[in-house]
Amino acid sequence: MLSKRRTIRAVVTAEQAGLRLDQFLAQIDQDLSRGQAKKLIDLGSVHLNQRRLMQCSRELRTNDAITVHIDGLPFEPFVLKDQDIIFRDQYLLLVNKPAGVDTQPTPSRYKGTLYAAVADYLKNPLRRDLKPSIGMVQRLDRDTSGLIIFSIHRQAHKGLTQAFAGRGVRKLYRAFVSGRIEPAAGEFKSMLARNRASNLMRSVARGGQEALTRYRTIAANELMSAVEVEIPTGLMHQIRVHFAEAGHPLLGDTRYGGPAAVGNVDIPRQMLHACSLQLLHPVSKVKLDFSLDLPYDMNAVFRKLSGD
Repeated sequence: MLSKRRTIRAVVTAEQAGLRLDQFLAQIDQDLSRGQAKKLIDLGSVHLNQRRLMQCSRELRTNDAITVHIDGLPFEPFVLKDQDIIFRDQYLLLVNKPAGVDTQPTPSRYKGTLYAAVADYLKNPLRRDLKPSIGMVQRLDRDTSGLIIFSIHRQAHKGLTQAFAGRGVRKLYRAFVSGRIEPAAGEFKSMLARNRASNLMRSVARGGQEALTRYRTIAANELMSAVEVEIPTGLMHQIRVHFAEAGHPLLGDTRYGGPAAVGNVDIPRQMLHACSLQLLHPVSKVKLDFSLDLPYDMNAVFRKLSGD
């Protein structure tokens, strides 16, 4: 793996024309071996003239524009295992997503996402050429862990989509935020919009989408508050933005001002976990109620910061 997150940009010169893509990458960046270049191409990290290219042997031409997005994560694609499955029937698949895995393709990778892992998990071993039917109606950020649901049958796609759009799904999260939050329970409501320059979300006076975040404190001291969070709406980075704007960013969420360490305790990632999901089954209409305990890394941070 390449531990540093960065972007490489280069334009092919006349002298470099005719080089294979993997040769070119190893030539322009001294930190990249040819083997690493091949792995990045295979993951889908390399773009030729703004289009993803996953062919190492492609010969380049003069003035071709190459962009390489390196996310700093392991090269090995994430593989879904039986122990990651919380629930499965003919129509739905519920997964416990680990932190550090993208939900869907990003500029840095096409392979190795949760969506790709689900597709591979569902493939018929006797008919690997057939693509499973997968509907993705919710997303979790790369460093958020926990429950995420997929529809895996055409009969369930529409109903599950409507349930999420119509606020028919109750989603609860556990988060660790900076400092002692006051009041101990409350809500944040604002219009959120994306800043195109930074790709971060923020509250705006006009032109955004409504976001509602409710919370209650489970435990707190001067270093952190452990809160349960409910989001009737589900906008990108909603929980992270609202707590950051309230002066209590999530521990580990450095993009929104959260600390990477508290005292001598390192925070490995943003402390956010999707712990509960409640909904009606889109086909059978049976009530489904799922919950997860905190993952090991969040439990470890809680013990250290609470003095247990």
